[in-house]
Amino acid sequence: MRLSQRELILAMATGAVVLFGLSVILSKSKIEEWKEIVKKQEELSAQIQRNREIINSREIWEKKLNELQKALPEYPVDKKMDVQWLSAMDQLATKHGVKILKRQAGEEKVVGDVYELPIECKEWEGNLNAIIHFLFDLQSQGAMLDIRQLQVKPKAGDVLRGYFSLYCAYAKQKKNNGEKKRAK
Repeated sequence: MRLSQRELILAMATGAVVLFGLSVILSKSKIEEWKEIVKKQEELSAQIQRNREIINSREIWEKKLNELQKALPEYPVDKKMDVQWLSAMDQLATKHGVKILKRQAGEEKVVGDVYELPIECKEWEGNLNAIIHFLFDLQSQGAMLDIRQLQVKPKAGDVLRGYFSLYCAYAKQKKNNGEKKRAK
């Protein structure tokens, strides 16, 4: 059987269309993979850039850390700190007219070279102005005192009551050959 020139052209055109269709079908998954790879590459490039910026700003952060560490009070290793921080909190509360009815110091925790002592104030009372000034004074103590949880409820009239968690941060010293060093 002999094909005419017209049939031969039609057969070649049909073959080309079939090959093109198969190419599109087979390459579709590869195109999606390629798009995913390009997207992941862009994300990784952005992450690398952020990491470089962080590394380049290391000196700034180390300087800020050193300044904060200098502001942190240091105490002897053998000194119990719960009485110190409870009395400091009580003095500020009395100064601003906040009544602390129930309070309890928790366990001292070591976080790096910083010590933390949680104080749970389970019940307090005072008016809005007194509690605002009390909390402001606590926060203005720098990195040493930090309120991490605060609950406030109305009691009667303008009296408020509630609960808060106060975390006290400090460093401890070690005497080593006549020098003071931070405990690690």
